Amino acid sequence: MKKLILLALLCTLLSACSINESKLSLTELQTIPNDVQMKINPDSTLQLINTKDDIAYIVYNTKKTITTDLESKEDTVKLKLDESNDTSKKMKQHVFKLTLDSKHEIIDVYLNGKSAVFDNVTGS
Repeated sequence: MKKLILLALLCTLLSACSINESKLSLTELQTIPNDVQMKINPDSTLQLINTKDDIAYIVYNTKKTITTDLESKEDTVKLKLDESNDTSKKMKQHVFKLTLDSKHEIIDVYLNGKSAVFDNVTGS
């Protein structure tokens, strides 16, 4: 009986240690904070705005509809932006709030499966 209780306690302890409390998330904003809005360069297609906290804003201008996916591996965050074929007549600004874990140091962006470069990187 003691062995069974000890085994159950050990399993509970091990499962509690493996809980991942990652803050990593990506959200498209409908309302852009004023301090971020002031730093957006409307002439840039892809822009990164870093903050002092573990938050970055990614701005992408396109006439197409986009879908996103986010992956993390060690100190790198991989953001995938995939454009659809349907095109609007009007340019649309997509602003994403990226919440990072403290271990993340690199943000890689892939546009339609190909590595993309930020036109503009701004810090605060």
